[in-house]
Amino acid sequence: MKKNLLIYPLFASLFLLSACGCSGITKVTDAITNPSARELYVRELKNDIDVKSWESAYESAVNDSLIVTLPYGEKGRFNPATPIAYSYTVGLQEGEILDAQITQDVAQRTFLEVFEWDGNSFRSIGQTVGSRISAAGENAGLFKLVVQPEFGATGNFFVSINKKPLYEFPVSGKGNAAIQSFWGQVRDAGKRSHEGIDIFAKRGTPVVAVADGIVTRTGDHGIGGKQVWLRTGIFGKSVYYAHLDRIAVESATSVKVGDTLGFVGNTGNAKGGATHLHFGIYSDYGAVNPLSFVYRTDNIVARSFPMNFSSASLRIKSAKATLRQGPDTDFNKIGELKAGESVTFLGQTKDWIHVQTSVGQKAFLHKSLVKV
Repeated sequence: MKKNLLIYPLFASLFLLSACGCSGITKVTDAITNPSARELYVRELKNDIDVKSWESAYESAVNDSLIVTLPYGEKGRFNPATPIAYSYTVGLQEGEILDAQITQDVAQRTFLEVFEWDGNSFRSIGQTVGSRISAAGENAGLFKLVVQPEFGATGNFFVSINKKPLYEFPVSGKGNAAIQSFWGQVRDAGKRSHEGIDIFAKRGTPVVAVADGIVTRTGDHGIGGKQVWLRTGIFGKSVYYAHLDRIAVESATSVKVGDTLGFVGNTGNAKGGATHLHFGIYSDYGAVNPLSFVYRTDNIVARSFPMNFSSASLRIKSAKATLRQGPDTDFNKIGELKAGESVTFLGQTKDWIHVQTSVGQKAFLHKSLVKV
């Protein structure tokens, strides 16, 4: 009897779903599977051929091997006749965030996705439909950005890929120029090396939390003098502030990014020297170089990048043209074309153009090697 009682509600639920039609079933399924923006968009495509060509362009980009250095900018033009996806592999240090943005002169959807190399393949760590994406891995390594516009996209675009630090700067009102002593420098006549960076500022300058976290320890002892330890929620790092003149927080205090923890001084083994903050970061496996966690670089702007070609199809004008893995002669040669062969123009970064060959290979060519 109990079995029958269980069957009736289940039957009733199935009956209600069938009465609601396919859309009702789809909504219930989506609530369980949580499809991505890409997967939802594919449902809008009108036929299997469109789906196959759009997804094929995406797979090609994911498997592509083109490399760029940061910061990177590219002006290009979408071709409505050919589905395309762009990919850019970059290297990041521990503590750096990949920050990518696309601007367009036509209002249309663009899908952005970031992958991280796990030693065997690129694994997706973030995706969105929009104009901007930021993502960070826990460790240094290779990351790949894939940019794919909706089917039939047209118009000009500018892609900018920058890196930014994971943390805010630890000394109020200061920046890169105040860092005057770096990781690894010899200390105590070679007995130890510098496990941090020194940021110089006037006595009493506020020292602030670089991220939300919990103050785990404060005190005045050892070579660090007056010090504060902050445990952040970002990958579980412990942040060390040393040589403080005064401490402004107590242990077990929760703080927000920008909260004052203390003030710059020269206590500990810095006594008698120039006032500065010794800033260190520790993980479960020991000290890590904190520079990339706080060092800021300027973002690139579109006006600094030309676009010298208006045609979607270009031809090789030299006897031979070397295809490069990245936009510089320092990058590996990945192919070669002969005079008269055609390429599809995808974009331009300074004096280099991003192209696709007649067999579908993507590469970079120097702009002097082609003509309309």
